[in-house]
Amino acid sequence: MVAPAALRVVRCGGGGRLCGARPVFSADAKYLLCASGDFVKMYSLGTGETLRLMGGHADLVTGVQLNPRNHMQLYSSSLDGSIKLWDFMDGIPIKTFTVGCKLLALYALASCEDSVFVITPKSGERDTFQLVSVKLTKAAGQDIEAKDLSVVLDGVDVSPKCTAFGREGEYVASVKDVNLQVYFFKRKLLNRFSVNAMKTKGGIHYFTCVVCHPTEDCIATGHADGKIRLWYVNFHHKREYTFSTLHWHHDFVLDLAFSMEGTSLLSGGVESVLVLWQNLSDRQKDFLPRLGSAIEYISVSPDGSLCCTLHADNRITIINSNLRLSRSIQGLIKSTDVKTGLVVDPRTKALVLNGEPGHLQFYCLQSDQQLFSLDIVQRQYIHQAGLKQVDLVKVAFSAQGKWLATVEEREEVTDPELQLKLWFYDEETQSFKLNTIINTPHDDHITDMCFRDMDEMEDDSLILVTTGRDCVFKVWVIVEDTDPEAQQSVSWSCDFVGSYHNYQATNCCFSEDGSLLAVSFEGTVTVWDSLTWDLKCTFCHPPGKIRNICFGRLTCSKYLIGATDHGFLCCWNLLSCALEWSAHLNILVLQPDPLSEHIAAVSWLSKESSLFVFKPNEPRPIYIQRNLCKEKIQLAAFVPRDEPETTDSEKYLWLRRSQLFFLTDTQELMTLSTKSLEERLTPSSKQLAVEESLPVTPFSLLLGKHRRQQSQEDTDLGKLVIHNKQEQDSPAVKELLHTPAHVLPSASFLCPIFIKSLLISKENKSAEEVADEVEMESEKAEDDSDEERDVTEMEQEDTSPSKLLGEITCKLSKYQEKELRKIRKMDYSWISAF
Repeated sequence: MVAPAALRVVRCGGGGRLCGARPVFSADAKYLLCASGDFVKMYSLGTGETLRLMGGHADLVTGVQLNPRNHMQLYSSSLDGSIKLWDFMDGIPIKTFTVGCKLLALYALASCEDSVFVITPKSGERDTFQLVSVKLTKAAGQDIEAKDLSVVLDGVDVSPKCTAFGREGEYVASVKDVNLQVYFFKRKLLNRFSVNAMKTKGGIHYFTCVVCHPTEDCIATGHADGKIRLWYVNFHHKREYTFSTLHWHHDFVLDLAFSMEGTSLLSGGVESVLVLWQNLSDRQKDFLPRLGSAIEYISVSPDGSLCCTLHADNRITIINSNLRLSRSIQGLIKSTDVKTGLVVDPRTKALVLNGEPGHLQFYCLQSDQQLFSLDIVQRQYIHQAGLKQVDLVKVAFSAQGKWLATVEEREEVTDPELQLKLWFYDEETQSFKLNTIINTPHDDHITDMCFRDMDEMEDDSLILVTTGRDCVFKVWVIVEDTDPEAQQSVSWSCDFVGSYHNYQATNCCFSEDGSLLAVSFEGTVTVWDSLTWDLKCTFCHPPGKIRNICFGRLTCSKYLIGATDHGFLCCWNLLSCALEWSAHLNILVLQPDPLSEHIAAVSWLSKESSLFVFKPNEPRPIYIQRNLCKEKIQLAAFVPRDEPETTDSEKYLWLRRSQLFFLTDTQELMTLSTKSLEERLTPSSKQLAVEESLPVTPFSLLLGKHRRQQSQEDTDLGKLVIHNKQEQDSPAVKELLHTPAHVLPSASFLCPIFIKSLLISKENKSAEEVADEVEMESEKAEDDSDEERDVTEMEQEDTSPSKLLGEITCKLSKYQEKELRKIRKMDYSWISAF
């Protein structure tokens, strides 16, 4: 018996922030490795595809570094207190070193063979961090404790950009606030400097980042006033440090990077512009503008042919050495406030939410990439603090995904500027086209909207309902445009306006069959007939206002669920118009599964989020997950699966047809899963040949050309190439060819197995031939034994390699052989009469 897998919370690869650590290039500059939530991602720089998703850490990954002694291996650090060594080409964890404290940054040096450097919190002190050297022992086993720690620097900044190592690891430089400290390892000398003592022209000059020259004694520091200072270290005189200043950025310098030769310097900041300082001179600089968002990290490939910038909007931009864009890899864009909620596109099953300012992003969770971005506001966004700008606040899809409704408004205005837009999906262009713009659909902010989900009647009786703080809800329907000059044949107009005692309308939803509409007015839920718009009944559960409402589905369609802001979850029976049951829970998120009766409710209590999954007809939850995460969960969505998931546990059946995703207040996208990483990855992302990472040599080019010519000659001459099937299917050969070298057994163990696999058995018949002979014998009992013997000898001669070297005979198929035997057994004596 296999125990069912436990349900665990995992940060999504696509949803995990890529800005957690500086990315690194592979040695051949074909792949990019970066931290993404709890995982390490491996991208192909040729296609931008996610090739590997390496997981095993139990918390955020804070650093990735290539092993200086083996460029096919990778170190990763995490807040879970562990350092993992990976064979990233195969995605295999080789060793796990347990340090025992939070690791906030990771540095690996070629000069330190058995040690790495990490930034850890200082024990007993709050918000104080230190740079520590960790000795990685070479003990046997995969899980090893690394307890040999030595403190290098005290009082360092928590950011990995604020610590850098000098040429060949001779010294380390660290910046914090207005202080720069440089520590020399051999002489054990520590020098400290403060920019407060320097002559400055005013402004904020705090340190923001530091980087060391690869070959010279030079340190570059970025500052909050937009300046870059180049410090030149004099090893012979203790206090003689001189610096020069480069200035272009008008705000924070967020990161710096030297080229591999050290002849130029790259800088980036909030301006979304990459600056290349040629010869470290203020007079020679080039720019790559309009990169989309603030530049968080800059990395340079080992061969200097590429660099990449990591942006605040979760985008990676690959740039050639001549400052030309090569490729862009877009992760899930993290907005400061996801006002649209988490919505699922019925057509593509993509997650839809706020993207760039004024845009709607469609993010595919299966392929882990953004499908496209739709410009809703269609206005230029101005990056200026305090400026009131138009933003996207509400989104809704029709049942088939043919129609999209969006609401945009100007931020924090007493008299809001509102626009309701209706978009139609064009099959020819495979995109949404604007159909109708309704200015000021409500007199105050729109609080909610929904389409009537009637699949079979969507084109005939499609209805959109919006609720607003102006104390009304409005019903919008499609009407034919009678104007002959109109560009659209149909448009949307208001068909009905409803209200209840002048209360603010807060939420709305349709029943599964579309016959009923529920609208909440502060503390009261009203139920309306969607055909006549008559008020059928009302429900209330004082005290408190209604926060969320939803109808039950399938067998539970007679129930209506509501959550109040005073901590009550209520279930009303629509047939009896009475309260069925209630529970005292502070529910923030109420999300029904569109493919089952299950409803997910997320509560927030005592600084932790908890999950409750239930059916409305049963007051007892079928699944409870206490302490789901420490962050407050703001939004959730059920995403239908492409194929139902098989599970051995009954309590996880609610995840069989849909997968639950939720977004925290820290903009982390998480999900619940019982599968391992290998099972969650798509087959295409698993396939990666080691040869792709090896450089192409002249000999390999010559050998490949010779093989192609030989293959072409064989095809032209019609030669039959003989393959030993037994050799191809040998497990020993497969082990040797497809298993990484570091996990293979010793050669003395593999050698006998390999030699035995090359030996040819005396029984030269395959299993298919034996089965065919048994079938032939049982087909007719009166077969002649001599004839059978002749046929068998003929087959053996046809498959003999010695005979194939001469004249080639055409081998018959099984069906042709059976038909030939039937012809032989037929009596043709009647022909002699003619």
